[in-house]
Amino acid sequence: MMKRCRYAILTLLALLCLAGSAAAQKQRLTIDAGSKRIRIVIPDGYALGSVENGDTIPHVYLPTVYVFPELTFKNDKERQQYNKLVRDVKRTLPYARLIYETLIETYEYIETLPDEKSKQAHLKRMEKELYAQYKPELKKLTLSQGKLLIKLVDRECHQSSYNLAKAYLGSFRAGFWNIFAGMFGASLKTKYDPNGKDALTERVVLLVQCGAI
Repeated sequence: MMKRCRYAILTLLALLCLAGSAAAQKQRLTIDAGSKRIRIVIPDGYALGSVENGDTIPHVYLPTVYVFPELTFKNDKERQQYNKLVRDVKRTLPYARLIYETLIETYEYIETLPDEKSKQAHLKRMEKELYAQYKPELKKLTLSQGKLLIKLVDRECHQSSYNLAKAYLGSFRAGFWNIFAGMFGASLKTKYDPNGKDALTERVVLLVQCGAI
């Protein structure tokens, strides 16, 4: 039953992805270089340079660096729990980001469709494609990683997995999956609390994002 619960939770989270690729997207940046404006295609977070008075001036956008007090552990068990948290964040954070990015893309696309019937048909078609694309990877996550992913979805999307499921799958299906998850101590309505009980998780997320760990 535990494996069945894990599969159910992760399958629902996969449905929220809908479509898309985890590959990094390139951005376009317009730089005002005096009287001359140039457009540069750049990787995320970096500009190659601009031209000013005939000279090429390099521009480097550095990522934010977070500094925290050093952690102290009472025993090896606490250290192992922290190492497990780091591992789980690295494993699940990319999926939370992917869900956010893809939800934005999907919303923008379905808004161009002519009617509700076309929108629902598109979502159902994406569900089928989704199973084939993400099921093999998501099945490898543990139940605890699934619970963490639910929280990180709330962090990235600023709304719970339940609300996302309700918006895309309907109230009945969202309620069903939430009740089923609740039988095993999970909830799609779980909120992320970066300043409270999830403070350590937030610390790990920030350090992972800036490449410090």
